Amino acid sequence: MRHGQNDTGSAVGRRAYLFAGSHAAAERAAIAYSILGTCLLLDVNPIEYLADILPRLARGVVIARDVPSMMPAAWKAAHLGVTSSAT
Repeated sequence: MRHGQNDTGSAVGRRAYLFAGSHAAAERAAIAYSILGTCLLLDVNPIEYLADILPRLARGVVIARDVPSMMPAAWKAAHLGVTSSAT
């Protein structure tokens, strides 16, 4: 059995992509769901993650070499000391 195969949230999402309005909108929704799913799997708070990452992306100063450090796993490793000292 594949991971998430019987997950009702995934099944609803797959059907909803048919009504996303366009293929590009469906792709953007799939990317957002993938990022949020990765955050949940890695036990990363998606709100904190997106609050840090989205402003950097919006400024448009992201260099290709910086992209791997913005992935949820690398972001968690970089912020582990910050979040653990805050608790």
